[in-house]
Amino acid sequence: MDVLLIGSGGREHALAWKLTQSPELGTLYAAPGNPGIDECASLVDLDIADQDAVVAFCKDKAIGLVVVGPEAPLVAGLADRLEAEAIAVFGPSASAARLEGSKGFTKDLCSLHDIPTARYKRFNNAPDARAAIEDRAGPIVVKADGLAAGKGVTIAESRAEAVAAIDACFEGEFGGVGAELVIEEYLEGEEASLFCICDGTRAVLFGTAQDHKRVFDGDRGPNTGGMGAYSPAIGMSEAQVDRVMREIVEPTMRGMAEAGAPFKGVLYAGLMLTDTGPKLIEYNVRFGDPECQVLMMRLKSDLLPVLLAAAKGDLSGVDPEWSNDRVVTIVMASNGYPGSYEKGTPIAALPLTGDDAFIFHAGTAREGDTLKATGGRVLNVTATGVSVYEAARKAYDVLAGVEWPNGFWRSDIGHRAIMREEG
Repeated sequence: MDVLLIGSGGREHALAWKLTQSPELGTLYAAPGNPGIDECASLVDLDIADQDAVVAFCKDKAIGLVVVGPEAPLVAGLADRLEAEAIAVFGPSASAARLEGSKGFTKDLCSLHDIPTARYKRFNNAPDARAAIEDRAGPIVVKADGLAAGKGVTIAESRAEAVAAIDACFEGEFGGVGAELVIEEYLEGEEASLFCICDGTRAVLFGTAQDHKRVFDGDRGPNTGGMGAYSPAIGMSEAQVDRVMREIVEPTMRGMAEAGAPFKGVLYAGLMLTDTGPKLIEYNVRFGDPECQVLMMRLKSDLLPVLLAAAKGDLSGVDPEWSNDRVVTIVMASNGYPGSYEKGTPIAALPLTGDDAFIFHAGTAREGDTLKATGGRVLNVTATGVSVYEAARKAYDVLAGVEWPNGFWRSDIGHRAIMREEG
């Protein structure tokens, strides 16, 4: 089967790396891809925002499955267009993608179906939002309603900081996504991520992970798209996983079906493990980045049949098999990220890796023979081990061989899990 992979980041490199291991794969195409993906797929010069062009390419190449990596094409309705042309696609419809495309939509769904989440209010103007926090002290959580590339959430430590976040949303700092916002209760606890592959009616558990959102060691500084992750999420017990499936995922699947928007694709639940039980922070409708990297290195099963089964609406009999190893990924980012940063800085060398380590490309490009950093998050140095400590040590050893003076990284990825391992 020939497959088209949509996207160009570290998540898509991990998906490409795993898909190429499938004996059922013919040719893997990727649009637009990146230099890392170029090593395991045939890159296509295709504007992924041009749905007509994507459809034409799929028909020309007799593509058997389209795998959509990032959220923006899904929210824009790419899956709907492909399905209308009888082209199998892994990813939700635009109406189902509202679970990520609108924070307010998801919060309202939680309210309607008694899904545990933080208390919230929605606002469509700055004066009302500012008035709602008049007497509140921090922390205050302010979320732009729509897609903001991981940058639309502010955990304000003071009312003044929250007001600044409100004004930034409505003044367009996050593009058009700040036309509405959500202000919600701050939840105390440990964060974790749970993933399911869904076929419209059923959700199959597809692993857990813990992301590290804050930019600096010790979970300090502003939120980012993720500075590293490990899998499985050691802080989640089997009982907690069962509870999340029962109280959060399954009611969501029923609620979306009742709303006429059955969910197919990957459902990523960002969770807070509170004293009163797991609560939903947010949904994403695609694999996390960098969580996808650790999941793909743990997955022993063939990925392609799983994605195809979900696309065809029948996951019966699908039971993914996982390695018992722990996997850690460390994000190397451009100095200044998540603020402004210099683009086009050269990466002089990448070290060789073995079977237990790999470097996924997230924000790179080639100019002639030179590899350059083009994004905020640039490389994902990933390794496996019998413990999180061993996996992290291997990853940091590999990272030490990367010759890129303009990069920085957190030195404590997996710290909570390592503390648990040490007792």
